[in-house]
Amino acid sequence: CEKRKGMVASGKLSHNLVLAVLLLPIAAAFVAPGLRVSPTTSASRLSAASPIRRGRAIRGAAATKAQRAGAVGERKLGDSVIGTDASRLLDDSLRGDALKGPSIKVDPSKKLKIGIVGGGLAGMVTAMDLADAGHSCEIFESRNFAGGKAGSWVDKDGNHIEMGLHVFFGCYYNLFGILERVGTFDESMRLKDHLHTFVNKGGDIGALDFRMGGIGAPFNGLKAFATTEQLGVYDKLMNAVRLGTSPIVRALVDFDGGMEMVRDLDDITFSEWFLRFGGSRGSIERMWDPIAYALGFIDCDNISARCMLTIFQLFAIRSEASVLRMCEGSPNTYVHEPIVKYLKERDVKINLNSKVVEILHTCDSDGKPSEVQGISVEQDGGEAVEKKFDILVCAQDVPGIKKLLPESFRKHDMFDKIYTLVGVPVATVQLRFDGWVTELEDMAALKDVKGEFSDGKAPGLDNLLYSADAEFSCFADLALTSPAEYYKPGEGSLLQCVLTPADRFMSMDPEEVARITAEQVYELFPSAKEQGLKVTWSNVVKLQQSLYREAPGMDKFRPDQRTVIPNFYLSGSYTYQDYIDSMEGATKSGLLTADKILKDTDYLAANYKGLAEKAAAV
Repeated sequence: CEKRKGMVASGKLSHNLVLAVLLLPIAAAFVAPGLRVSPTTSASRLSAASPIRRGRAIRGAAATKAQRAGAVGERKLGDSVIGTDASRLLDDSLRGDALKGPSIKVDPSKKLKIGIVGGGLAGMVTAMDLADAGHSCEIFESRNFAGGKAGSWVDKDGNHIEMGLHVFFGCYYNLFGILERVGTFDESMRLKDHLHTFVNKGGDIGALDFRMGGIGAPFNGLKAFATTEQLGVYDKLMNAVRLGTSPIVRALVDFDGGMEMVRDLDDITFSEWFLRFGGSRGSIERMWDPIAYALGFIDCDNISARCMLTIFQLFAIRSEASVLRMCEGSPNTYVHEPIVKYLKERDVKINLNSKVVEILHTCDSDGKPSEVQGISVEQDGGEAVEKKFDILVCAQDVPGIKKLLPESFRKHDMFDKIYTLVGVPVATVQLRFDGWVTELEDMAALKDVKGEFSDGKAPGLDNLLYSADAEFSCFADLALTSPAEYYKPGEGSLLQCVLTPADRFMSMDPEEVARITAEQVYELFPSAKEQGLKVTWSNVVKLQQSLYREAPGMDKFRPDQRTVIPNFYLSGSYTYQDYIDSMEGATKSGLLTADKILKDTDYLAANYKGLAEKAAAV
C-alpha cells in the first residue's frame, strides 16, 4: 500500500510538472517585461503604468462589458475546466440554485415546527429555504440586530459600526444568489477594479493587477503575479516554481483531482507547503502573509495549506473569483435587512435580544442525548422560558455552540470534536480623518473635504487594501468603497482597519488601540501626516473569538450539518463545507442544513411532527 501511495503521489507530481512546463512559455511572456529588482514601486509610477481606479466605483448593471470581470457566468479565455467539480465550487448554477430556492416543497401534512438558534447569515439562510419549502421557522438571536459576526449597528451619534471588514469575493456564488433572491444584489454590491493593492511603508504601492483586456483565468493570474511590484525578481521566480508544481496546476485540467490534493494538505501549514519545493520566505512576508491574515486572521506559518489553496484554485480557474465587491453601505442595511424582510414576509418570527441558555433534550440509557425538544431562552433580559420545537438547528459560531451544548452532548464524538476548534482574536478599528488619507498624488485634493464627494467620488484608493508593514493586514476607506452610509459631507476618509492577530490589543484601552493604529496609518501614508490630517473620531470593536483558527489538522474536527441526534442539526461556516470560514461559508452551510432537513422531512415528520405540542402539553 505504501508503495502504491508513493507511485500515486509521484504520478501527481509528474502530472503537475508536465502542466507547469506547458505553461512556462506563457508565464515567461509576462515575466520578462515585468521583472524588477525593487520589491515596491512609488504611487506615481504605478499610476502612470497601471492606474489604480480613483473616484466612483463600478456598480452592477452600470459596469461596461470590459469592466464586468466579476459577473458570474461571464466566460473568458481560459475559463474552461475539465472534470466533474463534485464539490460544485465552480458551478455557476449555485448562484441560480440559491436564487431559485429549494426544489423540494413540503406537503402541508408534514409541516414541521423548527427553532433556529442564531440570527447570522447561516441561520437566516437556513430559515429562508425551510420557509420557502413550507416549514414553520422561528429564529432566536442574542444580539439586538441580525447578521451575526457579519452584522453592523448604529451608535448613538449615528455612526455605523462593524465587527470586521466585509469584502465579497467573486466566488461568493451562494451569497450572491441569496442577495438576488431577496432583490438587493444590484443595489447592494459595488464592483471594484480587478486588482489587489498592497500599501507599503512610505506610500509605496504594489499590486496584483488581473486586468488583461478581457482575457481571463489562468492567463490574467500569470500576468498579475509576473508583473507585480510587490515582489522582486528572485521572489517572483521562486513563486512561479512553487505554484507551478502545486495542485492549482492540476486543477486547470482536472478540478476534482486538484481539490483532492488540496484536501490532503490540511495537516501542514501553508509555509511548510510553500517552502518545500522552491517558494521563498520573501514572498510569504511581502505578499502571502497579508493575504492569509485577510482570509483567516492568522499568518502563513499557522494557517492550513488547504485553506489558502482552496482560494487560490478558485482564483486560478475562474476570472470572477478574484474580483472584489463591497457593500454600498453597512451590511445591516444592504445585506441583512433585505433578508429579514424576506423572512418576515414568509411568517418567520425573528426574536432579537433572545439569549438561549439551554437545549432541552432527553438521553438514552447510556446517558447520551437522543432527542431534542426545544430551548430555554431569556428574552429582553427577562426570566428564562421554554420553547418547544419538532426540530432544532443551532446556527452559531464556534464559541457560541461550545457554550450552549450541554456537557452530555460531548458523549457523542462529533460534538466533542467541536471543542478542538478555537477562535482567533480580532480588533476592528474605525478612524475618521479630516482629509483623504489614501490620496497619494494630489495634495490639494487630499485636504479638500468641502466638495461633493458622495457615491464614491472622493479622491483616494477605492478598493480593499493589504499591507505587510502594519498590524492591520487589510483595510479600506469606507467613505470611498461603501459611501452610502460611511461618507459624511464635510468630513474625509473613514478607514476601517482589521488588527490580526489582535492578542496584544485585547486588554488594551480602546483609545490606545486607535492611537497605535493611526500611527501605523501615517507610516503607510506619510503624505497624510505631512499635510496635517488628523483623526476626528475613532471606534474599536474587539472580538475575543472571531473566525475559527484554520490551523493544520482542524478540518477533521468540523462537524456535518446532520448530527447523530435525528432532530438536531447544525449550521455555521465552521461546519463542514468545502470552503473557508467566511460569509460565503456561512451561506453555504445554511443551504446545506436546509437541504438535509428537507431530504429528511418524511422521516422527521413520521417520528417528530407534533413533538413540540406534545412536550408543551406535558
